[in-house]
Amino acid sequence: MQELVGALRSYAWGSRTALARLCGRPVPSAHPEAELWFGAHPADPAHVKAAEGTRSLLEVVAADPARELGAVADTFGTRLPFLLKILAAEEPLSLQAHPSSAQARAGFERENRTGVPLDSPMRNYRDDSHKPELVVALDRFEALAGFRDPHRTVDLLRALDVPGLNIYAELLAAQPDSAGLRTLFTTWITLPPAALSTLLPAVLEGCVRYLSGKGTREFTPEVRTALELAEAYPGDAGVLAALLLNRLTLEPGQALYLDAGNLHAYLRGVGVEIMANSDNVLRGGLTPKHVDVPELLRVLDFEPIELPVIEPALGEDGSVRYRTPAPEFALCRFDLSAEAEPVALADAGPGIVLCTEGTVELSQNGRVLTVARGGAAWISAADTDIKARAIGGPAQLFSACVGTGN
Repeated sequence: MQELVGALRSYAWGSRTALARLCGRPVPSAHPEAELWFGAHPADPAHVKAAEGTRSLLEVVAADPARELGAVADTFGTRLPFLLKILAAEEPLSLQAHPSSAQARAGFERENRTGVPLDSPMRNYRDDSHKPELVVALDRFEALAGFRDPHRTVDLLRALDVPGLNIYAELLAAQPDSAGLRTLFTTWITLPPAALSTLLPAVLEGCVRYLSGKGTREFTPEVRTALELAEAYPGDAGVLAALLLNRLTLEPGQALYLDAGNLHAYLRGVGVEIMANSDNVLRGGLTPKHVDVPELLRVLDFEPIELPVIEPALGEDGSVRYRTPAPEFALCRFDLSAEAEPVALADAGPGIVLCTEGTVELSQNGRVLTVARGGAAWISAADTDIKARAIGGPAQLFSACVGTGN
């Protein structure tokens, strides 16, 4: 077990307070801080601190995959199959989806053949992996995720009472399924500028009227979100597309799981995020970054889904477990008390443990490593019999490892 230093990434939608406060640094930070990566992705690997110096986790794993990964290498090769992050969104992220394994391989090979540099901002596929992902809320976390039941979307469009929406509401009412959603989404996301400049302002005026009305307003969160997105990204067709998606709020400890093809946009909040070790993102709007609508349409799954919220389950070891079908990763949480006996991290290696509250002491055969809030440790496959306990008060520890796919 070794101390792991995360790679800090700054994006415009990040927070100047959340990650700095979590890691005990001065607030506000000089720039918006969006993500802290704990993993071995080539784009920005974390670094392992040892007596002989500091090396990237990518180098550590590559130097001795048998020791660091153990049997995991038989399935996933010499690559850590997951990426762990802390995400802090002060503003909405882009409207996006991730490819399946087959789509990622084909897209990666296609862009390689056409000579798109790996670091090009026009690149869609930066690796050949799919990217299922799980985010666990550390505070109130808000998101758009997956296409809503079309019948409810028809109710929303009609409730806005915008004449220009009538044709679209009737289109979806006549075909309230994935095919109808595909048609409507494609129509909206590809509207010519002249048509968009007429429809979008009318829809936003309808949103304002809706919120000004009396009585119970069933779609208040969805309508407010549309107005907020329009303020952040004026004239963006993604604002219309957002009206088709589930709007959800995660309370601390709740989680959201997204498989390939699910359209989504994280709106605000801080969370622990784990995903397959990939950086493949197809964007459709709500961003100054590269948008590729045709490629997004190729990967989207238009099948409507219920709110994809995962309630954690209590494990036999006292942990809180977040179960997903992804074989690349598994995530559990330990809520530790300073008065309690140390808990065994039976499934820790190869993996990463991340402290999000208090201070945790990790011990192994007389060795001790202290991990403070915002800190992490790399646990190799060779590291066994590790125990964790809180020091000086309550603590919260997340343990990320390779999954079993259930």
